[in-house]
Amino acid sequence: MSQAASSQFINIGERTNVAGSAKFKRLIVDDNYEDALAVARQQVENGAQIIDVNMDDGLIDGVEAMTTFLQRMAGEPDIARVPVMIDSSKWEVIEAGLKCVQGKAVVNSISLKEGEAPFLEQARKLKAHGAATVIMAFDENGQAETAEHKFAICERAYRLLVDKVKFPPQDIIFDPNIFAVATGIEEHNDYAVAFFDACRQIKANLPHARISGGLSNVSFSFRGNDPVREAMHSVFLYHAIPAGLDMAIVNAGQLTIYDQIPDELREAVEDVILNRRSDATDRLLAVADKYKGEGGAKTRKQDTKWREAPVEKRLEHALVQGITEYIVEDTEVARQKAERPLHVIEGPLMDGMNVVGDLFGAGKMFLPQVVKSARVMKAAVAHLLPYLEAEKEETGQAGKSNGTVLMATVKGDVHDIGKNIVSVVLQCNGYDVIDLGVMVPAEKILQEAREKKVDMIGLSGLITPSLDEMVSVASEMQRLDFDIPLLIGGATTSVTHTAVKIEPAYDKDAVIYVTDASRAVGVVGHLMGDQKAGYVERIRDENAKARAAHVDAQGKKQRLTLKEARDNAPKLDFDEYQPPRPTFTGIKNFIDYDLDTLRKHIDWTPFFATWEMKSRYPGILDSPDYGPAARSLFQDANEMLDSMIAEKWVEARAVIGFWPASRDGEDDIAVFEDETRENRIATLHGLRQQIQKRGNRRPNYCLSDFVSPGEDWIGGFCVTAGLGEEVRSKAFTAGNDDYNNILFKALCDRLAEAFAEHMHQRVRKEFWGYEADEELSNEDLIAEKYRGIRPAPGYPSQPDHTEKATLFSLLNATEQAGVTLTQSFAMHPASSVSGLYFSHPDSVYFGVGKIEKDQVEDYARRKKMELDDVERWLAPILNYDR
Repeated sequence: MSQAASSQFINIGERTNVAGSAKFKRLIVDDNYEDALAVARQQVENGAQIIDVNMDDGLIDGVEAMTTFLQRMAGEPDIARVPVMIDSSKWEVIEAGLKCVQGKAVVNSISLKEGEAPFLEQARKLKAHGAATVIMAFDENGQAETAEHKFAICERAYRLLVDKVKFPPQDIIFDPNIFAVATGIEEHNDYAVAFFDACRQIKANLPHARISGGLSNVSFSFRGNDPVREAMHSVFLYHAIPAGLDMAIVNAGQLTIYDQIPDELREAVEDVILNRRSDATDRLLAVADKYKGEGGAKTRKQDTKWREAPVEKRLEHALVQGITEYIVEDTEVARQKAERPLHVIEGPLMDGMNVVGDLFGAGKMFLPQVVKSARVMKAAVAHLLPYLEAEKEETGQAGKSNGTVLMATVKGDVHDIGKNIVSVVLQCNGYDVIDLGVMVPAEKILQEAREKKVDMIGLSGLITPSLDEMVSVASEMQRLDFDIPLLIGGATTSVTHTAVKIEPAYDKDAVIYVTDASRAVGVVGHLMGDQKAGYVERIRDENAKARAAHVDAQGKKQRLTLKEARDNAPKLDFDEYQPPRPTFTGIKNFIDYDLDTLRKHIDWTPFFATWEMKSRYPGILDSPDYGPAARSLFQDANEMLDSMIAEKWVEARAVIGFWPASRDGEDDIAVFEDETRENRIATLHGLRQQIQKRGNRRPNYCLSDFVSPGEDWIGGFCVTAGLGEEVRSKAFTAGNDDYNNILFKALCDRLAEAFAEHMHQRVRKEFWGYEADEELSNEDLIAEKYRGIRPAPGYPSQPDHTEKATLFSLLNATEQAGVTLTQSFAMHPASSVSGLYFSHPDSVYFGVGKIEKDQVEDYARRKKMELDDVERWLAPILNYDR
């Protein structure tokens, strides 16, 4: 199972369910809501990310109990911070619950068991409440048992919800029925396998739908034997999550670590779950009694026998189990035992974290457990830091350096725990570390590296976009003739990605994947030592082997020759088309633009994505995954925006321009000074898609296609909301306020994008005027429900960043808007946006994709550039080795 899969799995707390917890039922029957709330609180503390509340019982008034409990829960911040799953088979109880929940709720459940009419009626009501819903794999013929029947019901429900109700597909959660296995009935033996198969079919065919299940059902045959039940749950999750299971109703405090299940028990359980043997049930029954008295996860947590182990094993146990109670005590014992305090980090602490990393990467630990492990590690390192610093002074290491390493978490990424540990380890081994922090753009990394004459650069990242950013940094190092090693590390990185994507972009020195912090000192030592050449050669050989072993799952797509692609260009009818004339020709600038106006045009979805909250705004504020954190972040952002606007932290400027233009040949655009079209002042060069499209039914686009070969116009713009950004950012940095620094930069980014959106609207309505009557909401603008496009140089429609130079020259952007271009054609301030305006009603955004050498050679000729220079700038999209 992939790490990404396990890290996004959601635990739904099950103990606030009268059908599943005798204790909770007794508390509700006795009207003891205080203690009932304590059950919910414990679930949240143990890692539940959603609380399942069920009041279905013959002795309980479900409507009254649900209403009372949810109302009281809303007054408990430590419980109310997680979303609620309203769980009932009675519609009146569900409706009562929906009236009590603030924000987005999850309803469990509706189904087709009574036919389509009531199903659709309930779905419409849920949509009106903004609730997500669980749909049981249950139709008029009963609960589905086979994979085929499970998927057929889910597909039918999906089509009804999405096509008829217009229910958001991301709010659909299917429960394909987890049934008990090992019941002694042969027909039940394949129930778990059927569930896994149904999950795969749902994920492959029903976009955006999620999958849930009641985990305890699978182990129902072993009631009273908690160790066996917990083993069955762990094994089930181990196989279900890769198959597509997104969440499950489970006691979050009783998740057994897969690798810590005794081998004998794990094999017997796996035989049952996967139905690998005809006698699997009998074999599990034969060993089950041996484990019955061990008491399960709760007892194991209270077991202190591990305290009798050597301190190294105690530290490992604490890290894997997330136990902080003894960590300072044990770390101190280990420090006194070790020759140097650093050896405690490099030894038992890193050994323990390596175990955690292996378990998590293999899907045998889950995110709440890993978070606890990280907390333990940070506490241990914090205890050691004063000793590490003192040792450095005492041994005279201060002022002496074994080398200088520059480290940074790449642009777009805010994670740095691993990087910080590496910094500590390197510093304690006599290396100087320049830590640039998080969200660092390539330009800053390379500028600092050159100015400080560092010996190597280390890049870190956790989220997937960081991988592409690392390739960009490597490409820039190549282009700027760096000749120092590049180290790659972080949760999403790998030796394969490093070998296949990063090393080919930079061949001036070594590109090395560092598996974890404990390996960093050895790697850096080799690179700074006399045997560097041999070490680098060995790394390159290993990377070459990794590339040779790598198989591209998508395979190479066929591409057209440049002539064939041009022959398949879109056939726009310019004979019957009258291009609109702008209200002016030339440029117009806007100084100190009203930030409050721009605020109204902010697209908040990318803002949350910056913080690794990948869900659309405004739904994210009530998201079962991110709701509480998103609301808190949103509040902080708006409070900061209030200050930014009231106190004028930054200034926003813009420049726009329009010029007569005509298509020049097949792929270029000629730009003229005035309507006489006698004086050509620029040529905008285009790149054309060369991908082979099925049956050539779709055209191969180039931006020039949207401009008439006769008389037409084109526009350009450059906006910024970052004038003053650097000063404020430095103030936050000086105060060690990383959070507000990141928040501030993200808001400047959003204001710049909002400025681009707002100015484009004004262009359409006023300055170009071809959509003078346009009336669109901000949501419509974000969804681009308007005529025309504004593609930017360096982005998919024209991936060549050097085209910015032409645009900036036309706009006189540096003087008019205060935005400059770096040597790598990055804009400064960073919170700036530039691009072109196209007005044709058939203009669309597209990605050029990979291109062939015939087009690159033609492009170099048209731009009057050396082929080698063009290839260097277009390296990421070349479909050949240069």
